[in-house]
Amino acid sequence: MRIYAPWEKTFNKIATPFEHFLHAQTTTGLILMFTTILALILANTAFADEYAHLFHTYINVEVGSWKLSHTVHHWINDGLMAIFFFIIGLEIKREILAGELSDLRVAILPILAAIGGMVIPALIYLFINQGTDAAHGWGIPMATDIAFAISALVLLGKRVSTALVTFLVALAIVDDLGAVLVIALFYTETIQANFLFLALGMFLVMVAFNRFGIHNTIAYFIVGVIMWYFMLESGVHATIAGVIAALSIPSKPKRTQDTFTKHTKNLLKEYDNYPPNETHTLHEDQKAILQNIKDKIDSVNPPAARLEHSLHLPVSLLVIPLFALANAGISIDFSSLSTTIVEPISLGIISGLLLGKVLGIAGIAYLAIQLKIAKLPEGSSMSQIFGVAFLGGIGFTMSIFVAELAFLGDPSMLFQAKVGILSASLFAGLFGYIWLRFIAKRPEKIEV
Repeated sequence: MRIYAPWEKTFNKIATPFEHFLHAQTTTGLILMFTTILALILANTAFADEYAHLFHTYINVEVGSWKLSHTVHHWINDGLMAIFFFIIGLEIKREILAGELSDLRVAILPILAAIGGMVIPALIYLFINQGTDAAHGWGIPMATDIAFAISALVLLGKRVSTALVTFLVALAIVDDLGAVLVIALFYTETIQANFLFLALGMFLVMVAFNRFGIHNTIAYFIVGVIMWYFMLESGVHATIAGVIAALSIPSKPKRTQDTFTKHTKNLLKEYDNYPPNETHTLHEDQKAILQNIKDKIDSVNPPAARLEHSLHLPVSLLVIPLFALANAGISIDFSSLSTTIVEPISLGIISGLLLGKVLGIAGIAYLAIQLKIAKLPEGSSMSQIFGVAFLGGIGFTMSIFVAELAFLGDPSMLFQAKVGILSASLFAGLFGYIWLRFIAKRPEKIEV
């Protein structure tokens, strides 16, 4: 019989729907939208100076004579975002091992579409900015913001098939992997080889932990933080440490499902041997049995799965919103906005995210289907793939991140890039949603 605290039933009526909301796939997108608007408001009102000062305040970490000093903005972009990239690494690993990317026959369409959606936007941007310093920003329009894109599809409900949502998720995962490689290979100014080798050494330590069957996540956390510091000092962007660390986390459970079930049943029988008392307190042996059951649950649920689940909310509710708050706040002179949008950087990003993504994703997907290399996701149409391609033009989080690296120390170029990213992402999201909601043909009405 369930025992309730005096106000628990009332609280659950409020808390339980809220928990479901927090875990919904649309949550990150909605919070991102809110923090982006808030950042723009703060940067364009009387709070602009306080807003700028907050994120340029230095935070120091000191241990004896050792000191690490960075601004709040830097700690968010290099520190907290490493956790975001860690989640990306876990998702990539899961998809490759057991997800949509584990079967090449199923994965070939989103893989090809993602490659097209990265290469063509970059080429369009380079064509517009060739021969200028701005050409260094070619990686900006390559990215797709998975949170916003998936949120738009989820809001469409049954109007899109589950297979189409899976297609976009797989595409975004491949896109994220491409963005990680681009950041690591092309947006690193100077490399300190000694620190890079030390970071590699820490990764090998975590791989050894995995091979020895160590499932204690604290051990990986400690070594991972050390690797992050070495990566920060090496010159390679520190967030890459998050992706690399994720690759070392065990994805296989310690116990098989059948042994877990057998042992747990025996423990539950032993637990029931103790009759309930009037105060509903547990016997000491019962506490030990419950702890034993918890340990067995952890042993059948691999660390990679546990971490991905436990870090989802902190990243969705803290890391990504803080990143948006710190980076989306640009002071806009609306009288000159029309001229800023047609500057080569802004125009290159807008063209890349809108035209390039559609040509790359929908165009390559169409060719692959016509050439019988791949087939349409079940219950979807090319018209819907076209709409998804527009949603792929929502660059936001990763595009802003790459822009911060590409135009570091050049506020003017960075401003133009952010105007282009925000403009293109807004249009891509609205148009993609409207197309899928009102225009896209149903699968049964077309033949491919």
